[in-house]
Amino acid sequence: MNNALTKEDIKKLQDELDYRMTVVRGQIAKEKAIAAAFGDRSENAEYKDACERYQENDDRIQYLYNMIASATIIEAEHQDQSVLGLNSKARVRFVEDGEETVITLVTTLDIDPANMRISIESDLGRALTGRKAGDTVEVNAPQGTYLVEILEII
Repeated sequence: MNNALTKEDIKKLQDELDYRMTVVRGQIAKEKAIAAAFGDRSENAEYKDACERYQENDDRIQYLYNMIASATIIEAEHQDQSVLGLNSKARVRFVEDGEETVITLVTTLDIDPANMRISIESDLGRALTGRKAGDTVEVNAPQGTYLVEILEII
């Protein structure tokens, strides 16, 4: 995992990591201790639930730590507006079916495929990054290759 993230993305991740390691972890540990006092842990639903939430929180902490540790910091401010890059919007046409849509290139944290917010690290995002209006790019995806024409950068 080597995600291209902005400094703002890293700050969001770090804030969540700090919150989970201090506040959430402490709350769950307290709830776990209270539930343990109810008696037999093997049949104690509250205790099992607290243990499960503790594990889920720890899994999220590990994910956040890995995202931060493996991130490559990118600068969005110093970008040539005539080429596609982070936070660029473009109207594109998928050559095979003629479908046109507006896409926005974003970091991994901001993807939303339903709204065509595409990661710069996705197959489509990598193919479009650094390209200009009028370019036709070949996208190498797991399902095969396809062509996308960049109609305009918005």
